[in-house]
Amino acid sequence: MLQGTSSHVGKSVLVAGLCRLLRNMGLSVAPFKAQNMALNSYVTLTGEEIGRAQAFQAEAAGIEPTAEMNPVLLKPTGDSTSQVIIEGRVHSTMSATEYHAFKPVARTSVTECFRRLETEYDVIVIEGAGSPAETNLREGDIANMGMAEIADCPVLLIGDIDRGGVFASLVGTLALLSPEENDRIKGFIINKFRGDVSLLTPGLDDLLLRTGKPTLGVVPYIKEICLPDEDGVALDEKKRKKENPGEIIIKVIKLPRISNFTDFDPFIETPGVNVDFIEDPEKIDGADLVVVPGTKNSLADMLWMQERALDKKIKEHREAGGRVIGICGGLQILGRSITDPYGMESEHGKVEGLGLLDIDTVMQREKATHRIVASAPDPFSDIDVRFEIDGYEIHMGESTAPRPFAQIIRRNNEVTEVFDGALSSDGLVWGSYIHGLFDSDTFRSSIIESLRQAKGLSPSNTRISFSAQRNEAFNKLADLLNENLDIEEILRITGLTTGENRINSKLLRV
Repeated sequence: MLQGTSSHVGKSVLVAGLCRLLRNMGLSVAPFKAQNMALNSYVTLTGEEIGRAQAFQAEAAGIEPTAEMNPVLLKPTGDSTSQVIIEGRVHSTMSATEYHAFKPVARTSVTECFRRLETEYDVIVIEGAGSPAETNLREGDIANMGMAEIADCPVLLIGDIDRGGVFASLVGTLALLSPEENDRIKGFIINKFRGDVSLLTPGLDDLLLRTGKPTLGVVPYIKEICLPDEDGVALDEKKRKKENPGEIIIKVIKLPRISNFTDFDPFIETPGVNVDFIEDPEKIDGADLVVVPGTKNSLADMLWMQERALDKKIKEHREAGGRVIGICGGLQILGRSITDPYGMESEHGKVEGLGLLDIDTVMQREKATHRIVASAPDPFSDIDVRFEIDGYEIHMGESTAPRPFAQIIRRNNEVTEVFDGALSSDGLVWGSYIHGLFDSDTFRSSIIESLRQAKGLSPSNTRISFSAQRNEAFNKLADLLNENLDIEEILRITGLTTGENRINSKLLRV
């Protein structure tokens, strides 16, 4: 199990890297996170919703993600409430106090899911949540040491040196744990290091002297590796500045409750495209495309946009011939109105949208979660071509439009004919409920070339395979960990090696 001294120390990425490294060694491996709080989520082949991080960790392990890999998902709907998802299905919306009382029920699901995975795989790499040293949350814990107790597994503690104070955070974490919990921690990993690692030697020696626990590796700060982020705090780091002034500029509205911002990773990784997440309306100026992304609370975020005058600025962009896209909650915001009669997301009841698409949205009691295949056009192109898109739906609202954007032809492996999204009469504004649609290389490439043409730029003839890039990134990450971690000692701690320093043959499937 990998635990961290705080959130955003790199647990999710390191779990993915270890999953790929162990897979490359011939082991069957699965990721697991008992309790995840995130607005980035994913849908399994059978329609269950799990954290996006566990989906990409499963991809690194070379397996399909399942609900067992993330039995509890908390999706904040406000400052003090979260939608609680158990084994991929919405249970209810709870306050923090209500969820604390609910933890024994959640613990049962966590235990059952882990036991099922335990029978199917050689290795499970477990990710903690936040820090195990939050003493106010220790009672009934299922995210950190409570999970380690369920699995009866060793723990590696990760510290983020890029933040500063890494030795204090590691030693301080141990100081707040019980003796039994301390015994579970078998070593440290220092993450996001920049510079000459030999300069750390005095600190590592002192850390060993103070704690009696070894540092099992120092992982360099990872740059230019195409991997998704889970936490919204990563948004400030997501844009990639490029020097060519003739590139395509995409502005994504950084909503307070933004969800599934990984939808735009394929654009970020595409040469010649700049993606910027913005809150200031003046930063819309110069955009070739404005995107309103997904959100866990489209009513509240629409009101936030009005408070900042982002609504007026987007309308000005549209009136000047600019192009606008809305994804999921963003689609709802681009419509005429959003109504929440059952209070599923908000207490606001009904708010007016931007009015850029001829749709009205009504929130339902049941959430729609589907893996889909759809047929969709590039509305910005003059060429009448349709693209096959793989993606997934996660939404509480239902919207109907006189001009839909796409047609869904499969849902959860069943043939269907359902219309999706909405399209303006001139094709310059459109929206969809489909997450992951820009992962489609041909569709995304068409969108980019259409934007280039509208800007008077020559064709770029640049098409990347996003899935191939992602696979290469997993392998690079695995190689990086293999070079910078004491993998032999980690395997020994995990019980995967014999005294002859080789992987136990009984655990191999090669």
